[in-house]
Amino acid sequence: MKDVYVIGCGMTKFGEIWKSSFRDLFVEAGLKAIKNAGIDHLDSMYVGTMTSGLFVGQEHVGALMADYLGVAPIPAVRVESACCSGGMAVRIGFLDIASGNSDIVLAGGVEKMNDGADVTFALSTAADQEYECYHGVTFPGLYAMIARAHMKKYGTTRDQLAQVAVKNHYNGSMNPNAQFPRKITLEQVKNAVLVADPLTVLDSSPVSDGGACVILASEKIAKKFPKQMVKIIGSGAATDSLALDQRKDITALNAVKVSAKKAFKMAGLKPKDIDLAEVHDCFTIAELCIMEELGFCEKGKSGKFVEDGNTALDGKIPVNTSGGLKSKGHPVGATGIAQVVEIYEQLTGKAGQRQVKNAKIGLAQNMGGSGASSVVHILKKLND
Repeated sequence: MKDVYVIGCGMTKFGEIWKSSFRDLFVEAGLKAIKNAGIDHLDSMYVGTMTSGLFVGQEHVGALMADYLGVAPIPAVRVESACCSGGMAVRIGFLDIASGNSDIVLAGGVEKMNDGADVTFALSTAADQEYECYHGVTFPGLYAMIARAHMKKYGTTRDQLAQVAVKNHYNGSMNPNAQFPRKITLEQVKNAVLVADPLTVLDSSPVSDGGACVILASEKIAKKFPKQMVKIIGSGAATDSLALDQRKDITALNAVKVSAKKAFKMAGLKPKDIDLAEVHDCFTIAELCIMEELGFCEKGKSGKFVEDGNTALDGKIPVNTSGGLKSKGHPVGATGIAQVVEIYEQLTGKAGQRQVKNAKIGLAQNMGGSGASSVVHILKKLND
């Protein structure tokens, strides 16, 4: 396999973006990434988007975006893996370059979720339609079941769940691209509108519009930009059963565990070697379960791990320095790309007030559905 590098990135602000269309959001992020990287062409492009057909009635997304970005006639393909679509686009771009097929690839993601579609229905298509959705369950309900099971099995407390949201909003308050760049308190989280017991609206990621892109390159291209090259040293992906009832333990996210194991093996690293991480906190309980599967803490101890400040900006392993899905926003197709953007900016010292000191190795974990798909990338800073 050939080495693969990130040499540039770009993203829009996340939120309710009424003045920009689906294609506008992608083109804005793509042009920023191309300019940031300083390149003059692309060999191929992969676009992560989950439900553009339902949200805005648009399919054939690869060709559309290549056309409006002005890079046609390159091969351009849409990638779908529910909320993991962006991360999977990065992985496919990584494999394209690693195989020697391409030298410069744009991996991007975009979603327009606020233009009138039934968001609950659109998102529910990532769950098992016959065995879950038909009976009325939604993703807040599924993650509430996971939360209740985790609380019963491990003694996780309501305050510990809320602390995830408080920490992520603190980080997001310093992110100019965040949908909700504001600090919140434990009491605000616990007393917010109940969505699915025990989860409130402040335990939940928002409905968002947005786009994000990264430029991936082979070594022969990346070495021309030594100060901005960050190497992808590990990549892993896995799937699990779509429906929760098919799992032996609903607090266990096996796809996360397996995808992380593959990425760590490729990188030749262990969890203790990671300086910071972006993980898929679609709900507060998700961040807790993911940290356990990534090996950042013992199984069942993630609540206390967060409560003790280990995942804060100045903690043992800063998690979701961008604000995470919770504060930054969650335009589902763009989320996995935005995670890589944050890691890239942290490793190149461009994260502003959120900057983690001496960050050299970062991890991005993106997840689809209630943990049915997961992708993990590990990136390393090579030059000071």
